[in-house]
Amino acid sequence: MTGTSKAIPAIDLNRCTGCGWCVAACPPHVLSLHALGDGPGAIKRSVLDDEEGCTGCALCAVRCPFDAIRMVRREQSRR
Repeated sequence: MTGTSKAIPAIDLNRCTGCGWCVAACPPHVLSLHALGDGPGAIKRSVLDDEEGCTGCALCAVRCPFDAIRMVRREQSRR
């Protein structure tokens, strides 16, 4: 495992509004907004794209104005 953090962000898609504040606050740039659904009415939600690259700094959780992100213990991998 290349990431050394003990925690990663868990995003509650029911609370996430797709505002992008967490994406902007992420120093290693491992979060991004993804469209859920097709067409012009698709809603955007934040997604952790690179779990291994996450440093566990929790700036995303601190910055989220909707309390949609909580830090959870990283699963121990046997790679």
